[in-house]
Amino acid sequence: MNARVEAPRPLAARRGGPLRGTVRVPGDKSMSHRALMFGAVSVGETRIGGLLEGEDVLATARALSLLGADIRRDGPGQWRVTGRGVGGLVEPADVLDLGNAGTGVRLLMGLVAGHPFTSMFTGDASLRNRPMGRVIDPLTRMGAKVTARSGGRLPLALTGSNDPVPITYRLPVPSAQVKSALLLAGLSAPGTTTVLETEPTRDHTERMLRAFGAEVSIGRRDGVTTIRLTGQPELRAADLVIPGDPSSAAFPLVAGALVPGSRVTIENVGINPLRSGLLTTLRDMGADITIAGEREQGGEPVADITIAYGGLRGVDVPAERAPSMIDEYPILAIAAACAEGVTVMRGLAELRVKESDRLAALAAGLAACGAEAIVDGDTLTVIGRGRPPAGGGTVTTHYDHRIAMPFLVLGLVAERPVTVDDARAIATSFPDFVPLMGSLGAMIG
Repeated sequence: MNARVEAPRPLAARRGGPLRGTVRVPGDKSMSHRALMFGAVSVGETRIGGLLEGEDVLATARALSLLGADIRRDGPGQWRVTGRGVGGLVEPADVLDLGNAGTGVRLLMGLVAGHPFTSMFTGDASLRNRPMGRVIDPLTRMGAKVTARSGGRLPLALTGSNDPVPITYRLPVPSAQVKSALLLAGLSAPGTTTVLETEPTRDHTERMLRAFGAEVSIGRRDGVTTIRLTGQPELRAADLVIPGDPSSAAFPLVAGALVPGSRVTIENVGINPLRSGLLTTLRDMGADITIAGEREQGGEPVADITIAYGGLRGVDVPAERAPSMIDEYPILAIAAACAEGVTVMRGLAELRVKESDRLAALAAGLAACGAEAIVDGDTLTVIGRGRPPAGGGTVTTHYDHRIAMPFLVLGLVAERPVTVDDARAIATSFPDFVPLMGSLGAMIG
């Protein structure tokens, strides 16, 4: 039975002993989506190691298969994609159901926008309520036609253009998904597609496009980053190894900082500077972090990260840091609730349009666990007392993996166990979260 129609699955975490050990987290979700997509529009066979096998990425793989790519699994994390070349995808015979994958649906909309056929997109209840207008608008300017529900929501039909038009587009909000959708659409357009961003966002698409042979130039002047893609390239198949996802690594890292006596090492984690805002913030809070073995893997910087228990202090996190850690604010809020003093996190409007309204969900969850948090516009303020909150509450997750996992981490240090009302969504990005944390000594179950 599909997990999305099963009954909710509550899960609880409670305080135990120190967390100790060395682990590897699953492959980066953002890169896993992109590796499958670029392989699908390349010439030849792309081999991918370390692919995240969470529900979101598997939904992207199924959709690409319907679009004509030959995608096969050779073993755990080992996949092969035989591509059809740029512009070579075929009209799908069925609806493209992306489940809970916001990255998957937005990037795939860009990928098919330069193909002259119609694709139907849908997803689960959560994804059907997430806004797609920010992608629809620029893709329409490039020649695609989109019919969607009110508010630009799924389900929607997208008919790609036979003659896509390259455009210059300034991102109205920092969004790597919108930027990537435009660049993917630009693959099929003649000439140069240009994206302007005033706040740098994660650059996995640009890095990976270059690895597959595309011509991508990046410059920054007067506070504006300009990304230019030369259209209609012949992408060449590549062999990729996906590094560990820093967003997944965030959970054992913060747990290691909060649980007394802990020392945790996470190997082979991506440390892309546009994804490392959490590490910067934890260091500002006084966390004992060591980074070793820095190297490059698949065009991305990776390293081994060790964190040891130590008291944290409240900090002011500037709004300009948000794009580099937007998915990590929920777990940062847990760290803040245990820190000494006030932590202020600014520029979090994007959290309201994720799998849930994460600002509201965080404030409600912290209140249920005896912590004090205030939401004011796009600012979240957490009042730390220098000790873990009481816990004992049940947190409503809204089928959001990045609400479920942080509050389970809180349960490892709170005075009383913390329960999340539904842990099923964890499988979308981190299927082995519970056993991995258990291998370090965490009491979750």
